[in-house]
This record gives sequence, C-alpha cells and structure tokens, in this order.
Amino acid sequence: MTTSELLEELAAYEMFAGLPEDVLHWIIDKSEYVHYLEGDQMFGPGMEVLHMSILLKGAYKIEMSQGDEMRELGTWEGPTMAGLLPFSRMKEAKAYGIALTAVHGLQLHKDHFTEMVNVSYELVQRLVGAMSTRIRTFEQSRLQTEKLMSLGKLSAGLAHELNNPASAIVRSVEELYTQIHYSPEDFKEVITMKITPEQTDEINAIIFPKIKELGKYEDISLLEQESRKDDLIDWLEDHDIDQAEDLADTYVEFNLMEDDLDEIADVLQQEALGPVLRWAKRVLSMEKIVAEIKESSDRIAGLVSSVKAYTHMDQASVMEARPIHEGVKSTLMMLKHKLKQKQIVLEKDLDWDAPPVEIYPGEMNQVWTNIIDNAIDAMPDKGGHLHIKTYRKHHNI
Repeated sequence: MTTSELLEELAAYEMFAGLPEDVLHWIIDKSEYVHYLEGDQMFGPGMEVLHMSILLKGAYKIEMSQGDEMRELGTWEGPTMAGLLPFSRMKEAKAYGIALTAVHGLQLHKDHFTEMVNVSYELVQRLVGAMSTRIRTFEQSRLQTEKLMSLGKLSAGLAHELNNPASAIVRSVEELYTQIHYSPEDFKEVITMKITPEQTDEINAIIFPKIKELGKYEDISLLEQESRKDDLIDWLEDHDIDQAEDLADTYVEFNLMEDDLDEIADVLQQEALGPVLRWAKRVLSMEKIVAEIKESSDRIAGLVSSVKAYTHMDQASVMEARPIHEGVKSTLMMLKHKLKQKQIVLEKDLDWDAPPVEIYPGEMNQVWTNIIDNAIDAMPDKGGHLHIKTYRKHHNI
C-alpha cells in the first residue's frame, strides 16, 4: 500500500484527525505495514505485546478459552487501536484475535514511544486518552462478565429451587381436578338427604373453622398422629361409614377429632352422616390443595423477587444508600441450594439497626457471592457451619 494511501486513511481516522502531516509521516515511516486475511490469528494468549496496532480497515473478534469452549468477548471494526499504547503496562495477550475480514494497518514498536513524545505531545495525549477509555470499557465488560458467570453458576440451583414448587403446583392442580370431578356425586348424595338450613349452618360451624387448623398436626409426634387416625377410623367404622381410612387421613391433617364427629352425628340422622362426612372430606381436601398451590406460588414469587433484587436488573448502576442486609439476604437465597446440598448449618447474627450504606448494589452482591460461595466451597462435602455477622465499628458497618 502506498504512503499517500496510508496518509489519507490515517488523516480520516478520528484519532489522528487534525494532526500535522509531518506527524502522520513519522507514524508511517516508523511503523511496519501489516495485512491479515479472513480467519488469520492476529494474536493469541501468551504472545508478547511489543507494538501499538493501528487497524485502518477490516474487522476482527476477540475470543477466550473458557473450559472446553471458546467464548467471544466482542468484535471491533477499523479504524481502531489495539495492542500496546504509551504508558500502558500490558505485557502479553490474554485472548485470541481472529480476523473476520481482510484487515490491514500499521504496527509501531514500543521503542519509538519515547521519541513520539518529542514528535507530537498532542498525539501522546490522544493515545493516553484512548488507553483510559479502553481500560474503562474493559473494566465494565469484566464486571458484566463476572456477573453473568456468577448467575450461570447459580442457574442450576435456581432451576432446582423453581422446579420443586412448579412441580407441586402441577401435582396439586391435577389433584384438584380429580376432587372437583367427584364433587357433583358428593353433592348429589348430600342434597338427597334433605338436610335443613339449620342443620347445614351447624355443620358448617364445625367444619369450616377446621380449615385454619391445617398443618397444626405436624406439631405433634408421628406416634400421636397415628393414634388419632386409628381413633377416627374406629369411630367411622363403628358408625358404618365407608372409606373410613381415606376420611381419617384428611381429618387428622385438619385436627378434626372424635368429639367433632360426635357433634356432627348429633345434628344429622344416621343415613345422612356418611354423605355429609364424605362431602366434608372433599371440602377440606380442596382447601388443602388450594393452600399448597398458594404456598408454591408464593415460593416462586419469592425466588423471582430474590433474583430481581440480586441482579438489580430494573435499576441503573449508580451508587445509592441501601441497607446492607438486603444484598446479603438475596445472595443467601440464590445460594440456598448449595447450603442444602452440603447440609450446612447457617447462623445469622445481623445488626438490623445498622444505617444504610452508600454502595453499588449489583456490584456489592458480587462481593457477597464471592465471599459466601468461597466459604461454602471450603467446607466438607457434608456438614459445616456458616456464621454471617454484620456489626458496626465506630461509625462504619
């Protein structure tokens, strides 16, 4: 390529626009002309960086080995700067540079950087400014990459956490469909009994308060649960009620006792007792299913909320005053699967009265993730104790 053509391309590049022609001639005279074909490797990991590269035409990509795969970090089109810049401490390349199209430009050896200061101080200023911009861009890209890698590490556990409540909802909906399918038959049985409104009110007063008792049976021992169930089965069989074991299973969960069944029996005639008790079992079962669906839905909503809080994806990256515990809490939620997997005992000793701290929330969460994740990795495969404490020392937290 001729000197005049190179001179024209350099002058058209914003980095060199407006510089005296003798300065541009100096760059061309001291530089080596380079040309790469599509697919050529322009540089690679470990390669010593000795030149400032002025890529005038063409495009290239940078990619880095990550595990067994190559990860693309970005693409650049000429005119652009690459390689070493004045006052840069770069020693060697960390990634691969691959030409996407034919690329040509100039390479200026670092031995000429000292002379450059005397040739054009303005040129040096521009290149130092370009270096500062490159560092800032790289740092932003690095932070974003770290965040994505961190989320990638957590995605498998998060998927597992979401799968449990999602599967529970599917099972509950299927069971609810089955219960509703049988409801007309139960209703038909009850309606033929010609129960009075007064009797209905009395039965409702016994049955529906028991809805609030769901789950309380878990507070008693398994032995006590089995004892109550046996008592209920005996009562039902003594009163010639079909499906005694199935009914007893549900009644125990809602803390329905023999005394409650006695109250219902006192209200109804014998022939109406079976249909009403089966209807009551169906009502309680559907209440249980709805409660399970709500609990699972709340769990999913909580996980989504934690992800949103963790990534701060709905907020700009600005410093703001935030309670430090928000980030700790959402990070622990994201790492919950790892704690469970290793059966780690978590102890939190948090100063909830601590004032908000000026932070970058998203970046701060990366700090919590690295600290806590490293602590988890350092623990044995089973067991371990994680103690998280926040406190104030003087005026700091």
